Amino acid sequence: MKKSLVFTLLLLLLVNIFVSNKWNVVSAVEADLIWLDKEYASIGNFSEGLALVSINNKYGYINKLGQEVIPLKYDYVYDFSDGLAQVSLYRKWGYIDNEGKEVIPIKYVLADAFSEGLATAASSGESGIKWGYIDKSGNEVVPLKYDSAKNFSEGLALVSLNYKYGYIDRAGNEVLPLKYDLAWEFSEGFAAVYSDDNDKFAYIDKSGNEITPFKYDAAWEFSEGFAAVHLDNKVGYIDKTGKEVIPFIYDQTGDYDERFAEIPMGYDRPWAFSDGLVKVELDGKASYIDKEGKEVIPLKYDDTRSFSEGLAAVGFNGDYGYIDKEGKEVIPLKYEDAYDFSEGLGHVILDGKDIYIDKSGEEVLSLEYGWAEPSSEGVLLIHKNDETALFNNPLLAEGDSMEEIEVGEEDKIEIEEEEMQEPENTVIETKVIEDPVENKEKPVNIYIVIAIISVLGIVLILIARKKKTE
Repeated sequence: MKKSLVFTLLLLLLVNIFVSNKWNVVSAVEADLIWLDKEYASIGNFSEGLALVSINNKYGYINKLGQEVIPLKYDYVYDFSDGLAQVSLYRKWGYIDNEGKEVIPIKYVLADAFSEGLATAASSGESGIKWGYIDKSGNEVVPLKYDSAKNFSEGLALVSLNYKYGYIDRAGNEVLPLKYDLAWEFSEGFAAVYSDDNDKFAYIDKSGNEITPFKYDAAWEFSEGFAAVHLDNKVGYIDKTGKEVIPFIYDQTGDYDERFAEIPMGYDRPWAFSDGLVKVELDGKASYIDKEGKEVIPLKYDDTRSFSEGLAAVGFNGDYGYIDKEGKEVIPLKYEDAYDFSEGLGHVILDGKDIYIDKSGEEVLSLEYGWAEPSSEGVLLIHKNDETALFNNPLLAEGDSMEEIEVGEEDKIEIEEEEMQEPENTVIETKVIEDPVENKEKPVNIYIVIAIISVLGIVLILIARKKKTE
């Protein structure tokens, strides 16, 4: 009878442990979740320590503990940038600081994020909506007189008036005349500009000198010293002298109609070099080339994504995995989909489940139900039905940054390479910088230990009672 009682108690304990953790996370990380006490209609990614949230079309901000630190009283808000965020009330816009203080009055019809200490803001009058620039004290340092205005980039800002584009400096001086029919912002010292007369793009430097003629059907920003240009439905690359260093042999990575499209910051730019490589497509297959135009990875994949944190997601016959910069499939192609790595975690889909893996392919987080958003500032958002929880990225110890993690990984790779170069009969002592979470006990181990201790305690109590009765 007593043996049956012990067995029953043990079974109940194990069932309780399983049930309490079964819905979401591998390794029973339920204890590490911070559940939000409200059902928010929307939650943004963290930026400068705060994330926007909304209920009933009213917006405010929470911190990384899930606490509402700025009340939900605004009609709309944006992420913090340079210590300030745009907020809207009654169709007007102003700015608040991270304590919720309105540091710039809510009076503009439109406003953008701060960049290089200035922000674009607009007012409405008889001549329509006009844009200018304000500083963090709310002073209008450049008059609100332009038809459009972009954020400052490398000390210059793109503005337009009467359908002509040019560039101004921080004092509002028009340093490059408003004479172009379209233009992009400066990147790495150069900008693409467009002429209606030629129906072509060219590149200029900050003095207005044309480093290429108006000859390209589409032109994109420079990245890592190179810019993608389109000609006759093919893509090539130029360097900063305007020399065509990679010939026009690859297919376009986007629709031709996108030649005039402005791609918002944060969106994937498949034509841009990343980690020394760029994706290319030819005859329905995709791969990567280096800055010399060499195909470092064969053209064999059906789908490729840009490199991020040293790895790129690739797809073949509907299966996805990750390759490194040498083309080695370091994480097998077994997933239904795969996305960029962010703060050390890669987002994959397997059997319809959201899973986050580290760079070795180990599962860090797996959701049986619900879904999770990528890590931003060390925090993932986990959604289940109408509930949301904050989950601290276990790969980022408190105070760590991805740069520190990546340095540790590079040191580990260097040590492994040194070991490979040593003779086989040589014994080498090495100190490897360990993964911040490699030696952490998984939370499930804690529950197992608690269960064992509880069962042992019950057994001891029963034995003591038996002896007492005897």
